[in-house]
Amino acid sequence: MIKLLGKKRYMSTVFDKKRNQVPITVLEIGPCYVTQIKTLDKDGYQAVQIGYADTKENKITKPIIGHTKKAGAPSVNRLIEFKTAELEKYTPGAPITVEAFSVGDKVTVSARSKGRGFQGVVRRYHFAGGPKTHGQSDRLRAPGSIGASSFPSRVIKGMRMPGHMGNKKVTMCNLLVIDIDVDKNLLTVKGSVPGYRNTPVEVRKG
Repeated sequence: MIKLLGKKRYMSTVFDKKRNQVPITVLEIGPCYVTQIKTLDKDGYQAVQIGYADTKENKITKPIIGHTKKAGAPSVNRLIEFKTAELEKYTPGAPITVEAFSVGDKVTVSARSKGRGFQGVVRRYHFAGGPKTHGQSDRLRAPGSIGASSFPSRVIKGMRMPGHMGNKKVTMCNLLVIDIDVDKNLLTVKGSVPGYRNTPVEVRKG
């Protein structure tokens, strides 16, 4: 398994060989740098820690700058790690780019969805609302009954009600890699990826 960090660039559509319209998302992945090698003797498990910088160096904390400098890597502001049994393939300070993926690979992409604030049940859960006649002038977007009064005399946990919508981590699985641009660090996948443009993303293979 390998993980890389990046950000969402934009969404678009392309046409395949059969002239079918295919939705795509273009991601800017890496370059990520190996910042630490976790070993079984020292850390209790085997993993590779990588970092990605999407901000200016003066906004990165000094402990992180010192940590990456010790590994011989540029300053980064985002760190993740992935477990692997092939530690010999990675060297501290070495870059990892989109070349780690290939066209035709299936990848898993995680990102934070767009925040919609506090929303009612019509927008949040696509409720139909109440009837528009028979005196229901103020109940058009109301949820209706949320529970019985006699038993269990309470609102059951998990009841769909108004509340905060979006702004949570969403994972899209088995997205097909359509194209790779090594020079521009671009990874094109089939389908949609959550979030706005420049939303931080995490791409995993394997």
